[in-house]
Amino acid sequence: MDKLPRYIQVSSTLEFSRLVCALERAPRISFLHDHEGRKILSVQMDILKEKPIVYYTPLEHNGHYLCYAFRGETEQTEIVDSTSDASKLYSPIVRIKSLPETLRPGNGTADRYQPIELEDLASLAKLTWGFDENPFPLFLFPRNEKWLIGVFMNFNEEGTSYFCHVVLGEDPQKPFLKFSNNNSDPTFVNSPSEHGYSYVKIIKLKDTHPLVDYGHLQN
Repeated sequence: MDKLPRYIQVSSTLEFSRLVCALERAPRISFLHDHEGRKILSVQMDILKEKPIVYYTPLEHNGHYLCYAFRGETEQTEIVDSTSDASKLYSPIVRIKSLPETLRPGNGTADRYQPIELEDLASLAKLTWGFDENPFPLFLFPRNEKWLIGVFMNFNEEGTSYFCHVVLGEDPQKPFLKFSNNNSDPTFVNSPSEHGYSYVKIIKLKDTHPLVDYGHLQN
């Protein structure tokens, strides 16, 4: 067993840009380093029983900042060398020459997120209530011809970590969940632009998440 990081790939650079930039009070730092023989951008998003959970995307080309912006309701991302456009968000890219042993990938843990299936998207959205900061992202990934969307969380820092989720019949193909505190149902939208609502960003993974205990799913 080890406590070394587990690296999990998101489905595209755009997904990674949304992860580090969208709905954040300040964009997160992106780390550039080698992983399995190629350059990647990475960010740590969780800890599972002392094991860092790191999400990444392959590096497409060099630059100093990962830029994220909207044109209308369409997201855009690119790697740039300056932050001259104040209408856009920028994640600084920090280049790591050589990873220490403690940041190199390891897969030796038996710990898994325990799944909790929720009845509806409204219940999933309610998990974000009460947060002063912007709520954590929802992760979306395929499994057995269905799509799981949910949040990784624990109710006690020392205890079990959970994946609270909803099962969808298809990929919603929209990057944000819009909801309000009235009786209206949450909806998937292309941008967090309509006033009077709360939003949670959705991050699509390249493959099924490897650290959920699927043996405990009800279906």
